[in-house]
Amino acid sequence: MSILMISRRKIFPTSAWAAGRRLLFPVAFQGPSASISQLPSEQTPKSLPEPYRTLACPSFCRPGLHSPANRFEASIKGVSKICRFSSQALDGLPVFRTVDVPLAQTGEGIAECELLKWFVKEGEEVEEFQPICEVQSDKATIEITSRYKGKVSRLLYVPGDIVKVGETLLKVLVDEFEDGTQVSGLTEEHLAKPELVDSQLDKSKGVGVLSTPAVRNLAKQYDIDINDVRGTGTDGRILKDDILQYAVKKGIIEEQRVSSAPSPKEQLVESENYPNAQDEVWWSYEDKKVQLRGYQRAMVKSMTISAKVPHFHYVEEINCDGLVELKACFQENTTKPDVKHTFLPLLIKSLSMAMSKYPMVNSCFNEESFEVTLKGSHNIGIAMATPNGLVVPNIKSVQSLSVLEITKELSRLQRLAMDNKLSPVDVSGGTITLSNIGAIGGKFGSPLLNLPEVAIIAMGRIKKVPQITEDGDVYPASIMTINIGADHRVLDGATVSKFCNEWKRFIENPDLLILHMR
Repeated sequence: MSILMISRRKIFPTSAWAAGRRLLFPVAFQGPSASISQLPSEQTPKSLPEPYRTLACPSFCRPGLHSPANRFEASIKGVSKICRFSSQALDGLPVFRTVDVPLAQTGEGIAECELLKWFVKEGEEVEEFQPICEVQSDKATIEITSRYKGKVSRLLYVPGDIVKVGETLLKVLVDEFEDGTQVSGLTEEHLAKPELVDSQLDKSKGVGVLSTPAVRNLAKQYDIDINDVRGTGTDGRILKDDILQYAVKKGIIEEQRVSSAPSPKEQLVESENYPNAQDEVWWSYEDKKVQLRGYQRAMVKSMTISAKVPHFHYVEEINCDGLVELKACFQENTTKPDVKHTFLPLLIKSLSMAMSKYPMVNSCFNEESFEVTLKGSHNIGIAMATPNGLVVPNIKSVQSLSVLEITKELSRLQRLAMDNKLSPVDVSGGTITLSNIGAIGGKFGSPLLNLPEVAIIAMGRIKKVPQITEDGDVYPASIMTINIGADHRVLDGATVSKFCNEWKRFIENPDLLILHMR
């Protein structure tokens, strides 16, 4: 009968998997050996055959565990265990392997995501295709599901961290081991040389260190490996003070720099006690760094690229008296009290009708191939300010929708945007963008393109202003100022001017909307 050895493995007490993974995988020792019945009841570790003699720790053997079928030896560093079993003793013993669950590709061109929250905890059972976390990409909020059924072994990130596509989000213990692959990369060479095991474990023990991005940046600033710092926060979380104290210990900074600055009250008392102090008291305030996340991070990237494109802007004033009357008529005669009519659906529909006559405005440009694609659908994007930043979902195929359908779809997108629940479909595929700055109170703005679109329109607030007729008479009018930003590589001034005049004609004469509406 062969003697089987269980690999040596450290289990760190503070680790989330400290209570579990004792039996990682059995490695059969090939060669002649005595049967279990022939072993002495008090056999010492020195009687073990090579290569297991180097793993024995006689000074820590416990008499209660000296049975022929089961022998454990604990080292002082953790729980380094050597077990001896007969082959029959391992029958039916569950063998676990650890699998990595990576961040999958969440959309075209997405390289990284922000982890918003976990739906699972360490030690919990997880089913296949069960949602495990929620992430925020440049475009939308997405739920990530598990590829495996098993138990959560370790969460490698905390909410707020930035995770690159393909990096491991968490580790899961799976109780299937069909391919015979060794777990955790341990080989016979590691069994013969325990120091290799220790080296490998020491390198991996810091994975998933609990800390905030600000603390990680502070450690990076002082060139400190955060895995070497002992956390004093909840669940071993590393705090700012832990980094500073470690820096003092290593001589990176001086101790007085770690002490907190005196409060304004203390500074005032100090100035009163010392008559030679400066008459003016300088208050001490700390700067605060804020990491841009989600939509704000996406805006940094997109606007940086857009600023390199040659823009030109076309400004016009539009009389909206007819639009105001039509909107009031819709609201008075609506049969659905939950539907609130606004100017925006009417402006969106009239914009689509103007684009039907000037399709070049509804296009995108590929600068590598010098090709302009005239888009068949009018997917009009609406810039929305949310607590999480600026986002631009779009209403699909506006040319085939009624004003009421546009109103309902706009309401749906606004609700999802405020809840940070927009899907990738909602925010992709736009062909032109409207920025309704008038909803906040602005009159005029110069927008930047939302590439690869070739046009964007900023609409100011509708205001009552005095107008003068050709005869010199003064009358009040509801005037809206618009600013069309265009890609001058594709659109020229004449095209934009004609397009704007067509849109203006529909807005100032709303009856034409009904005449030309499909």
